[in-house]
Amino acid sequence: MSPLRAFRVAAIAEAVSWTGLLVGMFFKYVVVKDEIGVQVMGPIHGVAFIAFVMVTLRVGLDARWSKKQLGLGLLSSIPPLFTVVFDLYAEKAGLLADSWNDSSDDAEPVQG
Repeated sequence: MSPLRAFRVAAIAEAVSWTGLLVGMFFKYVVVKDEIGVQVMGPIHGVAFIAFVMVTLRVGLDARWSKKQLGLGLLSSIPPLFTVVFDLYAEKAGLLADSWNDSSDDAEPVQG
């Protein structure tokens, strides 16, 4: 999987799970006073958040992002949907282009 694809998948998963958690909290506190949405989406969002942080660290360190770029990438996981905004910025800025060192999606499998 390319850095662009890995980062995009993590960013979207984090944003979608954040949205699901917000919907769960809305139902818990406003509509039905039931915790099931938070109980389901809380752990899902937790896993997505950790995955996004790990992918951001891996891509950012591998591609030698500046401290500011890496900090912005990590901070984008806090406000809802900002991971997608940062993903679009990172793609346009060329931050996701040539990392993962020597791996490629187009590489031929090794035959032994």
